[in-house]
Amino acid sequence: MSEKGTGTQTALEPATSAKVVQPEALFHRMNEIHDAIARRAFEIFAGEGWITGRDLDNWFKAEAELFHPVHVNMSETDDAVRMQAEVPGFSPKELEVTIEPGRVTISGKKESSEEHKEGKTVYREQCSSEIFRVLDLPAEVEAAKATATLKNGVLALSVPKAKEGKKAGTTKVEVKAA
Repeated sequence: MSEKGTGTQTALEPATSAKVVQPEALFHRMNEIHDAIARRAFEIFAGEGWITGRDLDNWFKAEAELFHPVHVNMSETDDAVRMQAEVPGFSPKELEVTIEPGRVTISGKKESSEEHKEGKTVYREQCSSEIFRVLDLPAEVEAAKATATLKNGVLALSVPKAKEGKKAGTTKVEVKAA
């Protein structure tokens, strides 16, 4: 892994930057997210006086409260699938990109805490932000050859298309700052 000059993207070497992620870990994470949304949707339902018939509204409201949207632009060439995802405020260490032959998962979590004192009063602020986006790809890809860079809040991901008949697995791609 090396930077090729200032301001350019860092390419990720497959041997050192990509790790295989067990599908069970991804399913476990998805179940955690589902449970968190369900808990918050139930809290909204109870807080609004147990009014029935608004299940979907409560679900979408809970989802919007818990996760920030990840806007993605995806393009396809003859040999690769490329995408750019807006992830402002996230560092490479706070992002996780998992690539399967036909799907990409982008997730991230960051937490911050600030505390200052004025006389005997202590002011403390905590903030948490989480993103999660699953995208179906237009073609099967070779996950082990993916590159991911982060520059100015934009995650750039490039994954070569799989050759006919080649079996590809699930890979976790390390995100590097550009």
